[in-house]
Amino acid sequence: MVELFRGVFESLLPHLDERQRRLAAGAVARALGHGGMVAAARASGLSQATVSDGVWELEAGPDPLGRIRRPGAGRKSAEVVDPGLVPALLGLVEPTRRGDPMGPLSWTTLSTRDLAGELTAAGHRIGASVVGKLLRANGFVLRGNAKVLEGSADPDRDAQFRHINDTATAFLTAGDPVISIDAKKKEMVGNFANPGRTWHPAGAPVEVLDHSFLIPELGVAIPFGIYDITANTGWVNVGTDHGTAAFAVESIRRWWHDQGSRRYPTATRLLITADAGGSNAANSRLFKTELQALAVQTGLEISVCHFPAGTSKWNKIEHRLFSAITRNWRGQPLTSLQVVVDTIAATTTTTGLQVHAELDTGSYPTGREIPDAQFKALPIDHNPWRGDLNYTLHPEPPAPTPPPRPALPDPDWLRQPLITGLTNDHFDALVRYLTPPAPPAGTPGRRPGTGGFTTRHQLLAAALQIRHRLPQTAIATLLGVAHTTIAHGVPATIRALAGLGFAFTPAEQPLRTPDRLTAALGH
Repeated sequence: MVELFRGVFESLLPHLDERQRRLAAGAVARALGHGGMVAAARASGLSQATVSDGVWELEAGPDPLGRIRRPGAGRKSAEVVDPGLVPALLGLVEPTRRGDPMGPLSWTTLSTRDLAGELTAAGHRIGASVVGKLLRANGFVLRGNAKVLEGSADPDRDAQFRHINDTATAFLTAGDPVISIDAKKKEMVGNFANPGRTWHPAGAPVEVLDHSFLIPELGVAIPFGIYDITANTGWVNVGTDHGTAAFAVESIRRWWHDQGSRRYPTATRLLITADAGGSNAANSRLFKTELQALAVQTGLEISVCHFPAGTSKWNKIEHRLFSAITRNWRGQPLTSLQVVVDTIAATTTTTGLQVHAELDTGSYPTGREIPDAQFKALPIDHNPWRGDLNYTLHPEPPAPTPPPRPALPDPDWLRQPLITGLTNDHFDALVRYLTPPAPPAGTPGRRPGTGGFTTRHQLLAAALQIRHRLPQTAIATLLGVAHTTIAHGVPATIRALAGLGFAFTPAEQPLRTPDRLTAALGH
């Protein structure tokens, strides 16, 4: 009989909850009569006490409980068993409490494991999971960081967003290309841990190095992305040298030659949206210079709209391309540059995104500077609205660099006692006294008396004006300088001579014109 019911119980009990098992065993015990309780316990594997509870419930005839245990049954809660537990717990977390102490929510900097250890040492036996339950019951929550504060926002942020949207809409309506660009985070190449998890056979984890140190022979991967908003396609140039502005523009150039020129064969202009920092910074001279070179090569009029500082996450490429790439290689070690390129190229989304990636082993050295003259010659138009963030580069070559200023005429032909009223030695001594010492090497700026108009020129100009009453325009012509140079330089020279206790004496017969002066000197 026991074996018969054992087979029944083995098939039935796994599908029943605690109360149902208890009642089933009790029903069998009642049906067997005397000795049935022992037989039912052996057949079901339940204790005699449990079978007895089942018999009692059946004989008592209560309504269905709607629950497994009877009211009051089960283990007592920890705070009931140990009334001093909750006060002791709150006493531990109060010194590290965060948030508004009068509000309904608080959080603590201690872990549940540390709190359980402290309470157990104080005589309150408790586990970490129960500590967590008690904390939640008393208004505590787990809390992390939320990246929502934008810091000091650009006062024109929203207006710039509207300008970018309106400009992009105008380009797209006209059928012109609009691309979103940015550099993705550099990735060390090697068998390093990559954040995220993927499905693998149980017991076969991907083994990676326990530390992430750069392996020089493998280097780093520097992805720079171009997202074509119209076509919903990505193009990623994976560099290995430096993420400079030249590398950024080279990435755009490669995209245009590979995809852009074929997709937009009649385009005459291109709109680029980018953040305000990094290799494509709004204040980067090199970025603008390289873009202008690209405009010349492609014949495109290139317009750029930068997002205000601190708002780069609004750029389309961040959540249309880069987020998909990050999901695609989560949990996968980037063991080689080819793995990086292949993984990026394999990225797709349910919205139809397609990505092309290629390796760029070119050299892009840092430290390149653009001289003032070259930068000022760029054919660039700054938009009336925030020209620092919105500008257009035209496909015209930069204006040629102006030729160097010709050297000023040698003034020695004027250094005659008839002109200066001084002997040559006396005149040369005044030049030495008035010439300031040269600044230390590497000192920025230009010392007075340099740039062509020397101290010798200044003394001769003062002599011609004071001794011979020549007009400043005539003196400027004789010395090969601008009129304003004489107007500013002569008073300063006169003051410097006064500091030495010297002043030019007017000539008894002044040579008032250049013709008289040259005639007197035989020139």
